[in-house]
Amino acid sequence: MTAIPVEAYQAYRTTQVQTSSPAELILLLYDGAIKYCRQAEAHLDNGERELAHNALLRSQDIIDELAVSLDFSAGEEIAQGLSQLYDYMGQRLVEANIHKDKAPITEVAAMLQELRETWAEAARLVQRRVR
Repeated sequence: MTAIPVEAYQAYRTTQVQTSSPAELILLLYDGAIKYCRQAEAHLDNGERELAHNALLRSQDIIDELAVSLDFSAGEEIAQGLSQLYDYMGQRLVEANIHKDKAPITEVAAMLQELRETWAEAARLVQRRVR
């Protein structure tokens, strides 16, 4: 099996982001945050503290991006609740990073997965109505 050159993968990801709908972009953010949480867990299992640290920072950055993407004009109560949830997740990942503890990472990954599934279902419902 031939490895895909990094440049080709980067070009693919750039095209994917540029051609995605706003709903798809949110799903990509959730996917990324979950992926980095899982990587951090694996790195902690392997005693790779620096790699775990880096994965946690990437997940935190994505959660921050989810927080700034909230549209309070579309539903202030929901946006406020999500904002508080994202703040909580960020705090838990900081705790995980400080203590090198997997439990908060597992908790956050589960929350992100649930939010991702909810968002995917909402996007499907909206897409059906548009057709």
